[in-house]
Amino acid sequence: MDAIADAASRPSFPIPENVFAERVVFVKHYTSRLFRFRITRPASFRFRSGEFVMIGLPNAEKPVFRAYSIASPAWDEEIEFFSIKVENGPLTEHLQKIVPGDIVLMRKKPTGTLVLDALTPGKRLYLFCTGTGVAPFASVIRDPETYEKFEEVYLVQTCREVAELAYAHELVDGIMEDPLVGEFAAGRLHLYATTTREPSPRMGRLTDLMRDGSLFEALGVPPINPETDRAMICGSMAMLNETKAILEGFGLEEGANNKPSSFVVERAFVG
Repeated sequence: MDAIADAASRPSFPIPENVFAERVVFVKHYTSRLFRFRITRPASFRFRSGEFVMIGLPNAEKPVFRAYSIASPAWDEEIEFFSIKVENGPLTEHLQKIVPGDIVLMRKKPTGTLVLDALTPGKRLYLFCTGTGVAPFASVIRDPETYEKFEEVYLVQTCREVAELAYAHELVDGIMEDPLVGEFAAGRLHLYATTTREPSPRMGRLTDLMRDGSLFEALGVPPINPETDRAMICGSMAMLNETKAILEGFGLEEGANNKPSSFVVERAFVG
């Protein structure tokens, strides 16, 4: 039976040289719109925490590939992704149906701007995100190097409904119990999660909370200061532009891999 199942799950088309074919090892659905999954990690695959990679499915001679942030840290033995489910989406319509044992295609070259190398040294690191924009930060907050470079780390996420925040809460709880990262993160990693539609203890768009200062008041820190604070942003285009403008208003400057500065933005999206 195992041999039959294995043969059935193999790609029916040739795999290009620049693509890995990896097996799904875990799937968890959080809501009707969100799920995470883990695949095997190729022995030769290297990436920096916060980078993204192109993934697809072996369901066509020319598979559809989309950019997905790697949610697992660089030291993890598996590769994790956190995904939305898009009705009639060229990739996610099929990706949301995967089960352990299925094959996922992954291009061999990771890239991205949400990496520690793109930021100059600072005291506090803010990770601003909406929805599945938390994925790259799931990687960053599980990397010991993050706590070597910053004294405090603030993961700030806004979603419409409470259930959509479950992944972030699960992440932070897991980190505190992790033998590798827990000691570094204890007392230094802070999650501030809000909703905009369903009532919850904390409500409001993160951009509004930044503007009126209530975010910083709740965290017990002064407003963002370019001398001490650094930030990463991941979300919708509207959220990116709005948060970017707010950070620039605080005096921060956008950086990149070849020109590190005080904040970075990721413009790769899942479709």
